Amino acid sequence: MQSTKENMGITALYCRLSRDDGTDSESNSIANQKKLLAQKAKEYGLGNTRYYVDDGYTGTNFNRPGFQSMLDDIDMGYVTAVMVKDLSRLGRDYISVGTYTDSYFPDRNVRFIAVNDSIDSDEGESEIAPFKNILNEMYARDISKKVRSSHRLRGNMGEPLSQPPYGYMKSPENKKKWIIDPDAAKIVKRIFKMCLDGKGNETIARILQEEKVLIPMAYWQSKGLNRGGKKTQINPYKWCKTTIAKILAQQEYCGDVINFKTYSKSFKNKKRFQNPEENWKIFKDVHEPIIDRETFETVQLKICKAKRRAPKPYHAEKNIFSDFLYCADCGHKLWFHVNTVNQTIQYFSCSNYEKDYRGTCKTRHYVRADAIEQVVLLELQRLASFLKYDEEAFAELLAKKTNQNILAEQKQTECELQKSIIRNESFTIFSVVGRLSPVSYFAYEALAMFNFFATSSCVQPLFILSSLNISFTLYNPILLTVPLNCFYYIINFAFSSQILIISINNVL
Repeated sequence: MQSTKENMGITALYCRLSRDDGTDSESNSIANQKKLLAQKAKEYGLGNTRYYVDDGYTGTNFNRPGFQSMLDDIDMGYVTAVMVKDLSRLGRDYISVGTYTDSYFPDRNVRFIAVNDSIDSDEGESEIAPFKNILNEMYARDISKKVRSSHRLRGNMGEPLSQPPYGYMKSPENKKKWIIDPDAAKIVKRIFKMCLDGKGNETIARILQEEKVLIPMAYWQSKGLNRGGKKTQINPYKWCKTTIAKILAQQEYCGDVINFKTYSKSFKNKKRFQNPEENWKIFKDVHEPIIDRETFETVQLKICKAKRRAPKPYHAEKNIFSDFLYCADCGHKLWFHVNTVNQTIQYFSCSNYEKDYRGTCKTRHYVRADAIEQVVLLELQRLASFLKYDEEAFAELLAKKTNQNILAEQKQTECELQKSIIRNESFTIFSVVGRLSPVSYFAYEALAMFNFFATSSCVQPLFILSSLNISFTLYNPILLTVPLNCFYYIINFAFSSQILIISINNVL
């Protein structure tokens, strides 16, 4: 019998898939998840269902739009139940998934159901859930290792690992080969020619913008190509000098393939880091060049000679209001400047001004730094006077203004604390039946898991606890001894071969 609260609240049906499976709209797996969850919600008597979908998002990262939208609704008190196909749909980071299922959902009185894993928070805690979460993460880790190994092999053989740069496209006959894109290649040649003619990156960018040449991202979008990178540029013709600098420095335009320019530190962290040049793999004359090698090397010499000089001391000092001031009309930041003739004159101006920075803001919004200081000083004096004459009213006003920020910070702190607690428990030392030698938390969980399997199989397990090892009987006298860091393989072996006696060495 469902409570009135559950009947009135939203039942969140969360669906996730890492990769599309080739359909025109949503993947078939998402459609199947929706169908399964709708059917199960009806069987559980849960109404007012709402779908939260993340199609094409990895489970190792919880910064997904559908998932975050669901969390927002939970925090607002709209959601009373969350249902997923299985725990892996919620995520593949066992610490984060455990935080949500063990703390976040219960603290907010949200019922959690994982259909295929037979988990329902209304029926009490699940002993098997932590192990399923570990196996789900191990699956993601294993896939990551295989992908990395495949990329390393292909990269060492000279196959391009990255998308073709602006000016090239993949061959329709062979996706592993780059061919020249005639329209974009003309722009690349013009950029190199203007550089040889003595024009700077900012000047080149201004010329291309005035001629309404599409920036690379807008060009790819016009061709129906989905490329990674910044997609928030409102003006499709506004070239940045950094884009020009990147094009001028790309050796690929000489016909070369360069692999391993960047790398990621972990399968959980998708951020790319620059790889030292000595770790690059360069394969020359692989595809047709857009720029001849002599021209490219000449441009590199010009770039080295035109390196930006370090700012003068009075320019290098950062103003206290930098990064805090924004244009009232367009919302862009105000940039700090020092007058070149009179260094005592310091001011801010809009970074989106159309005449100075090829932006859209019609006015410069010039404002003196000393004027801002006076305004802020007067405001501080007014607040100090208010505090002096009516302290209680000031405290109440301050509390109202900061309450929202405090709640957001508290939520973040609680999440980090819970992660730390779970991480700490993974290495907690404990004793069983007297004072035993310390064993890993995973060894303790292994006992619980195998106890679960033995109990479900109507076999009474035999526990033998000593200061050297932990062993127990499941079926027949087969002995396997493994270190604790092979825990994942113990579980896999137990599933596949029905281990009879397991001995987990105390390696701590």
